Amino acid sequence: MAGTKRCPYCAEEIQQEAVRCRYCRSRLASFDLDRWHRSHPEARLAGVCAALAQVFAVPLAAVRLAFVVLTFFHLLGPLVYVSLWLVIPRRPGGESLLETLLRQALHLAGSLRTGRSEPRARRENGHQDPMPFAHPWGDR
Repeated sequence: MAGTKRCPYCAEEIQQEAVRCRYCRSRLASFDLDRWHRSHPEARLAGVCAALAQVFAVPLAAVRLAFVVLTFFHLLGPLVYVSLWLVIPRRPGGESLLETLLRQALHLAGSLRTGRSEPRARRENGHQDPMPFAHPWGDR
């Protein structure tokens, strides 16, 4: 049969894209980073619940219900949702929002550091500052 494989636990024929075996209910897929993204067709707000449901092979309604329940415990639901929104990439294999923001902040800090941390005469003479970070009392 095309598009099938055998379950490694019960040896029954199952579909190639199956995440769980329909006979023994064992989980077939390990944690696959290609599935860890927010651009699933079931996505509503930011796609976090759809991504979690897809990765952990649980019903989407259960994940959404879990976030609603977590909201009643010290607003833990929105906090977890926003942190996962920052960490989970939008596209498969893409960069997460947190990675993008950190890369831009490092680029900005690098450009600011080269412009302010060392006096111009020292840089022109090839002198390197032994302490590359900005000094708390300003330039020496």
